[in-house]
Amino acid sequence: MTETTTYRNALQLTSMLLEYRLESVLGAGGFGMTYLGWDTHLEKHVAIKEYLPTDLAVRALDGSIVPITTELKYNYQWGLERFILEARTLAKFSHPHIVRVNRYFETNGTGYMVMDYEKGESLNQMLKRGQSPDEAKLKGILMPLLDGLQAVHAAGFLHRDIKPSNIFVRESGSPVLIDFGASRQAVGGATKSLTSVLTPGYAPLEQYTGDGNQGPWSDIYAMAGVLYCALTQDNPPDAVSRMKADTVTGKLAMMRGRVSEPFLRAVEWALAVDENQRPQSVDEWRRALQGAAAAPVTARPGVQTVPIARRDVAVAPAGTAAAAQSTPRTEPRRVTRPPQEPKSGWRWVGIGALALVVVFAASAWNKQRQAERRAADELAVEQRAAKQQEAERLAKERRAAERLRLEEREARAREAERRAMERETELRRANEERSRQRFAGAGPGDVRGDHRPPPETWRERPPRERDERPYPDDHDGPRRRAEADFRSADRNGDGYLSREEVVGRPLLVKEFHRIDTNGDGHVSPEEFMRFRKAMFQNFRK
Repeated sequence: MTETTTYRNALQLTSMLLEYRLESVLGAGGFGMTYLGWDTHLEKHVAIKEYLPTDLAVRALDGSIVPITTELKYNYQWGLERFILEARTLAKFSHPHIVRVNRYFETNGTGYMVMDYEKGESLNQMLKRGQSPDEAKLKGILMPLLDGLQAVHAAGFLHRDIKPSNIFVRESGSPVLIDFGASRQAVGGATKSLTSVLTPGYAPLEQYTGDGNQGPWSDIYAMAGVLYCALTQDNPPDAVSRMKADTVTGKLAMMRGRVSEPFLRAVEWALAVDENQRPQSVDEWRRALQGAAAAPVTARPGVQTVPIARRDVAVAPAGTAAAAQSTPRTEPRRVTRPPQEPKSGWRWVGIGALALVVVFAASAWNKQRQAERRAADELAVEQRAAKQQEAERLAKERRAAERLRLEEREARAREAERRAMERETELRRANEERSRQRFAGAGPGDVRGDHRPPPETWRERPPRERDERPYPDDHDGPRRRAEADFRSADRNGDGYLSREEVVGRPLLVKEFHRIDTNGDGHVSPEEFMRFRKAMFQNFRK
């Protein structure tokens, strides 16, 4: 039974990341984690890479990524910016042999890039199974990758982390280059020694210093290291150790007979320690691999090119006839001579002193950068605090202004209500005064004080005066006046009266809850007419 690998620092599986449902963890490293996700919109599998440098940040309980300390926050943010830059750059490429980035976004305090999910296995997995590919198969994998790498270099971008595990072979046999290392390079240069973030054997010497002369020749060195591993079934020696004792030439010499001589020399050419002695472009190296151009002989200390016999010809002692006959059948070949020991120890003393100077200078430079970063962080904190105080002050002023406007509106409403009540009181007094005068002028037989003129008098009046006569037995007049009052109060014309529309009419304001019989907060025409009818009947009584 196969044991399932548990990734304790991963997001919870089956959870949603925007529209992507996380199904499993494809892999994890010191700088990120890759998930297999299901795109619920497009209904297909995708690979989602998360920026998670374990030396700088940890995952919080809510799933977000936070820096371990405030001092590492600057470095973490710097690496995140490089991660997003890497995703943005890769999204511009549409090459069949370069990993396709469809989308990138920031959430949970970190960055994510969404890539096509390919079925297959890495070249590293193939080599671990003992599959040693021949030259034809190696070229079938290498040449498409060189096309993609040339497109990346043409855009001014470098991979910086080519190795067997970053070369993926699809089920169809088509290779693709994955996991560009720009963000790791940036983070490593900011936080720790580069030797801890580089892949020994595949990183050229110029990648061991922050100001190294990196270029297309750096990726070519790493790709040649992949070929070295495929041929010898062993990782290339570290570039730093090769400066003292280089075994690359001897190991590659053992491959003669398995691969062609131009191919072998092209691999050795690309693995030169000095970047100036390597191919300077992918196209130049491709021609050497295919035999279209001869790879130059690389001169290094301890390595010398001398003519030796072919394997099928016996080597005779010098000065014999057999040696003379075998001479025309020789070919140039490199043999490694052991480096001679220095005659004096002063050379190593000088090297040690130089190394100490470099270490002290690097330490002083690193301390200065840390001090500058702390000063920048403190300045940023002060600026944020000042901005927050300014925002709070502006918010307080806005609240005070809003409160003042509300008080002014309430005061105007109270004043309007007071004036309306005064007008209502004056009208009521005027009506009472007219009623008293009407009753005072009535005859002895007119107990109700009805002093209307005789019918023959008002029938001769114009129609308008007859329709608007304010007499108690006028049944149509009160209804028309009530309808006119309702229309004048309904300012928005929606056929209902709200509490805001009856402001300025004290009686309606006071009796609004009684008029609104259904309690919906609005007075309908029927409710208004019932209220006026009740008032009219009470007045009749």
